[in-house]
Amino acid sequence: MVFSLLLLSSCATYHLTTQSLLTQFVNTRKEMKVNVLLVYPFFIPISTTGNNLREIKCLDKNEQEQIVKVSNHTGVRITRKDGKRNTFYFDTLLIQDSTINGASSRILGLSIKPIKLRDIEKIELQK
Repeated sequence: MVFSLLLLSSCATYHLTTQSLLTQFVNTRKEMKVNVLLVYPFFIPISTTGNNLREIKCLDKNEQEQIVKVSNHTGVRITRKDGKRNTFYFDTLLIQDSTINGASSRILGLSIKPIKLRDIEKIELQK
C-alpha cells in the first residue's frame, strides 16, 4: 500500500489543450507497435496501433512549457465536459474524424469508446 502511494506521488502530471494536441498531431502517422509479453519460457508478441509521436509539448503544474518524451508507459487521462474520464496509453492515441481513440490495455486489446474532440474538458499526461 505504501509503495503504491509513493509510486503515484512520484509521477509527473502535465496538461495541454485540445488545440495544442491537434496542432502537434498534424504530421503524425499511424504505426503498428509490438510489445513482448514474457510468460516464461515463452515470448508472446502483442501488437497495437498507435501514433508515431516521440515527444509532446505540455505545461507542468506551474504552467511552464515542458517537452515530454513519449514512451509505451506514458499515460493520458481525458476528462470530458460531463465529468467522465478515460485513461489509456498515449502512444496508442489516434485522432480521426474529430474523435480520439486509444487503447487502455495492450494485452487484452481493450480500446476506449471514441471521444469527440468538442466534448473534451481537460487532457493530462502522466510520465
